Amino acid sequence: MTTDPAEHGGTERKPFVVLGVAGGIAAYKAAEVLRNLTESGHRVRVVPTEAALHFVGQATWSALSGEPAATDVWTGVQDVPHVRLGREADLVLVVPATADVLARAAVGRADDLLTSTLLTARCPVVFAPAMHTEMWEHPATVANVATLRGRGNVVIEPAIGRLTGVDTGKGRLPDPDEIALVARSILGRGRTDADLTGRRVVVSAGGTREPLDPVRFLGNRSSGRQGYAVARAAVARGAEVVLVSANVALPDPAGVELVRVGTAAEMHRAVFEAAETADAVVMAAAVADFRPAAQQQYKIKKRDGEPEPIALERNPDILAELCDPDRRAGRSPQVLVGFAAETGSPGRSVLDLGREKLSAKGADLLVVNEVGESAGFEVTHNAAVVLAADGSATEVPATTKDLLAHRIWDLAVPMLDPR
Repeated sequence: MTTDPAEHGGTERKPFVVLGVAGGIAAYKAAEVLRNLTESGHRVRVVPTEAALHFVGQATWSALSGEPAATDVWTGVQDVPHVRLGREADLVLVVPATADVLARAAVGRADDLLTSTLLTARCPVVFAPAMHTEMWEHPATVANVATLRGRGNVVIEPAIGRLTGVDTGKGRLPDPDEIALVARSILGRGRTDADLTGRRVVVSAGGTREPLDPVRFLGNRSSGRQGYAVARAAVARGAEVVLVSANVALPDPAGVELVRVGTAAEMHRAVFEAAETADAVVMAAAVADFRPAAQQQYKIKKRDGEPEPIALERNPDILAELCDPDRRAGRSPQVLVGFAAETGSPGRSVLDLGREKLSAKGADLLVVNEVGESAGFEVTHNAAVVLAADGSATEVPATTKDLLAHRIWDLAVPMLDPR
């Protein structure tokens, strides 16, 4: 996969993405995916189907990408585009992937430039479906999706929401920026295998809030970014993902089943319900250790003198309960990953505290990271040491939260129950 850098006006080769666009009403949203990828330093060649041009014209794709946009194998035939594009691409991304394109790809049709490129591609291939609910749930589409996933392709689960007309249901294209983040996650990983295909994983993210009164709560600074990155990385590796999200102000990641919660008790219920059949559970959320023993019905008023003390009681320890041998034996075999956000304490380092926590909880892996001002919470980067139950430690130097998420899965995947 080599190109002449000078041909594209630069001295360094940009990651090359083939963006397939099929003929659905969501085709216009592919322009946002294209814009995201080009602005983040990717070279993108759009390959629309003939039907897609009924929604967005060829001139638009060429102007936005700076590349020719052809639908057939005869344009520029001297360059053999149906072979060259598949060989050169670092990623093929189809947005939207209609029921028709999924069917043609599943049976290996090669009747236009897009399907021909899919047959010659030796890089990761990602489909972002969009269609009416009835079409997504039809046995033919279900079988086609299973076939494509079985070949190692990533088929992102569509979102639930407004479709064309007045219809609402599953089949909506996920947020375009989130689709682009999945693509960039795969490219950043630098590997082609979808090693979580057929696996079901549960990820918790964000920070729980424990109400004091109708206005105030006990909470923490967790933004949810790391948990969302773990979920996004799992989607990029082919997993079915349930994301239990507490008080997060982030766009919904593409391809996940999102369960919103507020308190630790709500997260406890949601995680245990989802974990029954999960292959892996990653507890990335910052769960409050304590909650007020009583929530006041009305706003607590400021009065003269010392404020009344607030009595606290313990919240359930979700990770410890997940790891409890008796409870664990009642579920399908699964890998359990915890997080430890630590500051250290007199006489004990962050790693000392992390090792104590790993031993106390009984998790398979514990991701230990130091938190503080501009570290861990509310930032886009992170650094960690991943401790394993066998005593090993893997240091992950400061990097993006997406790449740290992939390193976590790199360590967790070999621990999964073999099939």
